[in-house]
Amino acid sequence: MAIWEMLAVFAAGIGAGTINTIVGSGTLITFPVLIATGLPPVTATVSNALGLIPGSISGAIGYRAELTGQRRRILRLGTAAAIGGLCGAVLLLLLPETAFETIVPVLVGLALVLVVLQPRISRAVQRRRERQGEATGDPAGGPALFVGLLLASVYGGYFTAAQGIIYLSLMGMLLHDTLQRLNATKNILAAVVNSIAALFFLFVAHFDWTAVLLIAVGSTIGGQIGAKVGRRLPPTALRALIIAVGLFAIVQLVTRS
Repeated sequence: MAIWEMLAVFAAGIGAGTINTIVGSGTLITFPVLIATGLPPVTATVSNALGLIPGSISGAIGYRAELTGQRRRILRLGTAAAIGGLCGAVLLLLLPETAFETIVPVLVGLALVLVVLQPRISRAVQRRRERQGEATGDPAGGPALFVGLLLASVYGGYFTAAQGIIYLSLMGMLLHDTLQRLNATKNILAAVVNSIAALFFLFVAHFDWTAVLLIAVGSTIGGQIGAKVGRRLPPTALRALIIAVGLFAIVQLVTRS
């Protein structure tokens, strides 16, 4: 890479780490930059997945206060994320690049609809639980959330862009908790998916280690920035940001396809 390309990848890493911690979709920043430097799509994808792991961990550390009391939930949902992430990584190497191009914008669009309707859906679910004598329901979301996150993580292991938005929409609909605490959980799940996928790629795919290092350092810095900004956003503002980023993601994905 030329010096200017290295600077661009580093800056993209900071931006991706920041937006991933707050919302998700940071791959939509790093992936085009990596492609612009001349990397093949698969090499760019696997290098990006490995480079973003420190950023996810950094963001999770920044949200550590919101993670209190979520151990059981994270262990259960993290299992779904790990299984799905590995399946998605395998699919990346087996399927043609065009395989997900039609369905991905649809998935992100559906996730945005759920984010918009999440407060109303959550109230309806809570009223039903109260009628049935359940105060909060399953704190881990039950089988529906496990399966939903498993499928979302298959996509996450395949490409990762906007997976955080899908996670937040599913958890917001099926869990009775604050959006900030769900966002903290999302950061852990994203770290699990990226780690599992990257570990698999280490044995079967080619990395550009310069890109990995630049994104890793940049996303670590961005993770701390994102945690500081994201934790101060009120629920309405955070939801509006999720929707804005999601709409941008759809435009980018449709244009790319």
